[in-house]
Amino acid sequence: MAKAYLVGSGIAALSAAVFLIRDGGLDGRDIQLLEEQERIGGSLDAAGTAEAGYTMRGGRMFERQFRCTYDLLSSIPSLDDPSKSVTEEIFSDYESSAWNDTCRLVGADGNIIDTRSMGFSERDRLALAKCLATPEHRLDGKRISDCFGEGFFTTNFWFMWCTTFAFQPWHSAIEFRRYLNRFLHLFPTLDTMTGIYRTRYNQYDSIVRPLRTWLVDRGVIIRTGCRVTDMTFATGPGPTVEEILLTCGGTRERIPVRPDDLVMVTNGSMTANSSLGSDTAAPVPDASGPSGAWRLWQWLALGRDDFGSPHTFDRSVQDSTWESFTVTCEDPVFAELMEALSGREAGRGGLLSFPSSSWLLTVVLNRQPVYPDQPDGVTVWWGYGLHPHRTGDYVRKPMTECTGQEILREVLHHLHFEDASGRIAAASRVVPCLMPYITSQFLVRERGDRPQVVPKGSANLAFIGQFAELPDDVVFTVEYSVRTAWTAVAGLLGHGKQPPAVHQGHRDPRVLLHALETMHRR
Repeated sequence: MAKAYLVGSGIAALSAAVFLIRDGGLDGRDIQLLEEQERIGGSLDAAGTAEAGYTMRGGRMFERQFRCTYDLLSSIPSLDDPSKSVTEEIFSDYESSAWNDTCRLVGADGNIIDTRSMGFSERDRLALAKCLATPEHRLDGKRISDCFGEGFFTTNFWFMWCTTFAFQPWHSAIEFRRYLNRFLHLFPTLDTMTGIYRTRYNQYDSIVRPLRTWLVDRGVIIRTGCRVTDMTFATGPGPTVEEILLTCGGTRERIPVRPDDLVMVTNGSMTANSSLGSDTAAPVPDASGPSGAWRLWQWLALGRDDFGSPHTFDRSVQDSTWESFTVTCEDPVFAELMEALSGREAGRGGLLSFPSSSWLLTVVLNRQPVYPDQPDGVTVWWGYGLHPHRTGDYVRKPMTECTGQEILREVLHHLHFEDASGRIAAASRVVPCLMPYITSQFLVRERGDRPQVVPKGSANLAFIGQFAELPDDVVFTVEYSVRTAWTAVAGLLGHGKQPPAVHQGHRDPRVLLHALETMHRR
């Protein structure tokens, strides 16, 4: 019986394990996940307590057309109600508490900006249409700023788009074009965010824990504290893994791999080398060098042109860094002020961004509780700054050098909550998180910089996650990781259920018409 070895334990590896059992017929006891961290889940993480302060590096958004994700999670029971699948739980939560944002952008004066208009000039509209129509290969090596004039980056559309998806003008035009095509059907609701779905709790508790329970119940072996350092390959026309080299708990090991076994590697990591701060301390940048996921990819790609180019994505941290923060507040005043400003109860307001902020801040007050063990009377909210190296408008230093309380002061200044700022600060614990690789998958690239999920001629090796290449779909989404996992399982086994096609809304005349109307809305 074939065995499977999955390097990493993020959503891509967890999904691959499910697909191997559900669609590939493998016994769970023949599947091993090899994770270098002590905790599984990869970028879908969350931790902490009400007393110490909760933390989560990010919060992933979903939408109706995440076909692979919903198919996967339809097989996984919710931990809150095992009679429901996780997919059913997500849909039910959307029906009961969908976002309906009326306060998407807030100006420097504290007033809500009218975002019914995208703010486009005719030149902007033409440039956007041209970008959509340009074949992808003609955007090799181009930045978004190569395709648009300076005015485009001051429009309502850009501020809503970049704070929703975390794009910067210097990011890849290829990725931007893919996002435009993939999410064109969301154009009419970009300001209200009514097309966005969320999980009931943070994604670790709502997705990772149910997946782990399902896998462990089927005998899947999860080995934490194990760093894969290298692999050996058989001589031949395509890559065939013969051996996995790893270090577990300080002990070196070798795992022999047969040609009919399967090896799936999560190459690279967008949350690698993240560092946490506190109420009284800024995050200390991790200077230890790239994590094991990056080093393994670098090592495997040496001398090969079919394993991609990791240095395209890991050598420009100044272009891929931003900072998030999680706030745990024991006073209802912040939630009350946010509800008054947005006109929406907690969990219905969506993202709130400040175009005038030097850090380009965004905050979100999700439905409470965000953590299953979160006590009554405790509110958890989250935010991020896309320009953390710039000097703040109120706290006159870069966000990267600020303590959690200093970041909170800056946010409250932009919200014009100064009258309650002392009360909010006294009741809050703020945990900032600096992430040097968080948008590394958006960096300027060319074809071939990401390896194919199943390299040409591969007998038993696949790449999964954000740095494997799939046509049409978009990175920085849970859907992309799940789709790479499904593609890897189907490709290596050569049989079984194939992943559904990527949603092609840009080929639907109705979607195009609604998007065109939105672009011309005044």
